[in-house]
Amino acid sequence: MAAVRFCSACGAELPSGPPVTCTSCGTSHWSNPWPCANGIVVDADRLLLTRRAHAPWFDAWCSPGGFCELGEHPAETVVREVLEETGLHVEVGDYLGTWVDVYADDPAEPDAGVINVSYYTAKLAGEGSARPDPAEVSELRWFGWDELPAPLAPVHTLEAVLDAVRSPARSRPR
Repeated sequence: MAAVRFCSACGAELPSGPPVTCTSCGTSHWSNPWPCANGIVVDADRLLLTRRAHAPWFDAWCSPGGFCELGEHPAETVVREVLEETGLHVEVGDYLGTWVDVYADDPAEPDAGVINVSYYTAKLAGEGSARPDPAEVSELRWFGWDELPAPLAPVHTLEAVLDAVRSPARSRPR
């Protein structure tokens, strides 16, 4: 997602990236974070991870999830995104916390967006056949907790989230 370059109200080119006010119509534009939600899908002693099919973090392993739609609760986002990306139906469990991250391979990238990702535990529910959505996921696989692949993405965040699942009292964001 690139920085805002044109006014959403009148279409005029903006003089800079947000925060900025359109010189043509006076509409203010802000750099607000994008809300996301991901599921830490666990089945017995296995964790479901997906390999990203695009940037950022191309070819890295992540938990299934994505951007919240307008008016959608993050727990609903988890159910929708896991189904879209993996073909599996899940039931959302515990809220693990919200982590703030940069949606870019290089956090110093000028157009890097900020994401607030709410993570939830999830377990398989109902029928469904595991199949990756090739537009977003190149592969999906179950891993044991002691055989997690590299690299994980978001780079430091997913490691912290998985630590929160294994040691809930120590690792949650504040």
